[in-house]
Amino acid sequence: MLQDMSLLRIPGPSPIPPSVQRAMSQPMVGHRDPETKELLSKIKPRLKAIFGTSQDVIAITGSGTSGLEAAVVNTAKRGSEVLVIVSGAFGARFAKICEAYEMVVHRLDVPWGESANLNEVKAILKENPAIEVVFATYCETSTGILNPIEAIAKTVHEHSEALVVVDGVSCVGGVQTEMDAWGIDIMVTGSQKAMMLPPGLTFIAASERAWKVIEENKHQRFYLDLRAYRKSLSDDSTPFTPAVSLLFGLDQALTLMEQEGLEEVYRRHEIMKQMTRAAIKALNIPLLTSDDFASPTVTAIKPDSFDPESLRKLLKKEFGLALAGGQQQLKGKIFRIGHMGYCTPADVLQIISILEIGLQKIGEKITLGQGVSAAQKVYIEMTK
Repeated sequence: MLQDMSLLRIPGPSPIPPSVQRAMSQPMVGHRDPETKELLSKIKPRLKAIFGTSQDVIAITGSGTSGLEAAVVNTAKRGSEVLVIVSGAFGARFAKICEAYEMVVHRLDVPWGESANLNEVKAILKENPAIEVVFATYCETSTGILNPIEAIAKTVHEHSEALVVVDGVSCVGGVQTEMDAWGIDIMVTGSQKAMMLPPGLTFIAASERAWKVIEENKHQRFYLDLRAYRKSLSDDSTPFTPAVSLLFGLDQALTLMEQEGLEEVYRRHEIMKQMTRAAIKALNIPLLTSDDFASPTVTAIKPDSFDPESLRKLLKKEFGLALAGGQQQLKGKIFRIGHMGYCTPADVLQIISILEIGLQKIGEKITLGQGVSAAQKVYIEMTK
């Protein structure tokens, strides 16, 4: 295999468009110089459409997890009662962050591979009226499910005064997100998934209702203090040194999304999801999730006749194709295909074709082309 060849198809970090890479290679400028102020002014209004909000979207230099932690420390404090909906590894991460800050955590544990049950959410809220914040995950990367965030937010607001805080790291920018219309109080995402950037930026937007809580919260925080970022952003600045090169890349990534059109971006992700799932079904390999709540950005596959790690190892060695494995209780039991951001139906056809070769090489009795054919038919049907 050509050593420089790499087909990165994990659910983040995702591939970077060449024009975004070129944008990030621009000469460095001072983060307090007029050029950076102009760049932030240019970016600021364009992020709102992706979040579906009229609120400013704050960019913090840090991983997606720093955004989750910022959401926690700005909305709650030691002793606060919170509900965390845990449908996989990243819901569990929200719970760990809350526990680290000594909050009273009520967990709603959802079987991995399933989405949250609204009746269970309602029951916990009724039993625990002191809950101040509900933390949920939009796309649970570890299982490939999309939680019904709009319905969850509606349920929370109907049965409590709690804020609704959502981890949208692995799907915002790839699926429809209507923060204001759905009643989401805080939405968080990261740069390295559907936003088509390297890791290093996290984005947060908060409702007016959430800002009231943030402003009144006495919890000590410094680098992740959203009040400081909001104040600086009003002057097209940042309270601390930003990742300037990533901001150049963000400007170009937003341009690409605008040129394609957000509705078309979301449609492309849905087509890739349907193609991938049709191909896996045609190959008679079990999927972890049902069609009802499968994510358009990542597909989780749970084979029952072969070792997913052996397949992943072979595909990486012979083709440079990187697929993701399982996490925590699903480690060694599943593999995951990322189809988000800088990814097209043509890439899905390539992935499935390579996957079929790998399956034959590890001894699976499949007919070459049956998965590709199923994906082709989906594409033709969905693009008539």
